[in-house]
Amino acid sequence: MTQQVLIVDDDPVVRDLVREYLQSHGFAVSVLHDGASLKRRIEAERPSIVLLDVMMPEKDGISALRELRDSGEDIPVVFLTARADVIDRVIGLELGADDYLAKPFDPRELLARIRSVLRRRHAAAPGAPENRPPYRFGPFEVDFAARELRRDGERVPLRSGEFATLKIFVKNEMVVMTRSQLNEKLRGQAGSYRDRSLDVSIWRLRRLLETDPSEPRYVQTVWGQGYIFVPRGETGAAERAMRRGF
Repeated sequence: MTQQVLIVDDDPVVRDLVREYLQSHGFAVSVLHDGASLKRRIEAERPSIVLLDVMMPEKDGISALRELRDSGEDIPVVFLTARADVIDRVIGLELGADDYLAKPFDPRELLARIRSVLRRRHAAAPGAPENRPPYRFGPFEVDFAARELRRDGERVPLRSGEFATLKIFVKNEMVVMTRSQLNEKLRGQAGSYRDRSLDVSIWRLRRLLETDPSEPRYVQTVWGQGYIFVPRGETGAAERAMRRGF
């Protein structure tokens, strides 16, 4: 089935360039010149993914993305932002963008990002409900059947990509997972990736799970190797894993 991309950008040169390039690679492409009617367009058209620019008339990309996520819409979004707008990138990720790309960009890199996000979403799509009992760690409970994360009984909003990443960690507690292994389990392909999608998922998980995301206790970094999920939250688990060589 042909995958459809919706480009939301007020610059006709960018829209035409990206549209022609993506069409030449087998995508169906539609365009929108600002974010004011994005929600209505998605409800009527339902694209596979949205490319959302920041600076647009009437309603900017940040406001449009916030409106989408506040309504419960989980459609994949790649956020396009000016190279210097670090704040916009951070806000976009906090609001639920799946990835971001700085302008000006190489169309080949944009194509790679789109394919990466779509692969990740496909891998994380709900399948048959799992019968395994809920998994508890700290104040959290992972309900596999409902595909939910709860903290002290309260549901924590968790997007499909972050749930898929957490599920891998839970099934491999106290095991160092390399980036290649995580990518393989998430996307069905091993190897290294130049995009930041895995970093985004880890970053979001830490913001949900950790008291201080800059000093994570549950999802710890094993420098030069990968990540380790520590269900009891003991500090220093990553350093001990490094000393014993996994």
